[in-house]
Amino acid sequence: MARISGVTLPNTKRIDAALPYIYGIGWTKSREILAKTGIDSAVRVKDLTNDQIDTLSNYINQNFKVEGDLRREVLGNIKRLKEIKCFRGTRHAKNLPARGQRTKTNSRTVRGNKRSTMGSGKKPKGMLK
Repeated sequence: MARISGVTLPNTKRIDAALPYIYGIGWTKSREILAKTGIDSAVRVKDLTNDQIDTLSNYINQNFKVEGDLRREVLGNIKRLKEIKCFRGTRHAKNLPARGQRTKTNSRTVRGNKRSTMGSGKKPKGMLK
């Protein structure tokens, strides 16, 4: 059971697939980290030695902003946008898409699945009897 940056990595996964469980590390950064530290990407998490875990942990903590620090920075950026009342800030405040996507259709996940058209709330025809 390897813990890196406060995240317990799943034992049965390969290390290149387990590192993206850490917030702020994706597939590309995962492969880059493994190349720099010299750890084989095909190794399972349960097969890592303590030295390899320490190497990974130290490299990640020194070179990347991950987990709590990154979350705090992102929330701070959004808060700053809201305070200066720029367009993106107001979109975040209203919980709407902030990057120019259309909202007449689509964006159901952001707005909530509200269907305000006439035929959308009807019961199926078999249920009328």
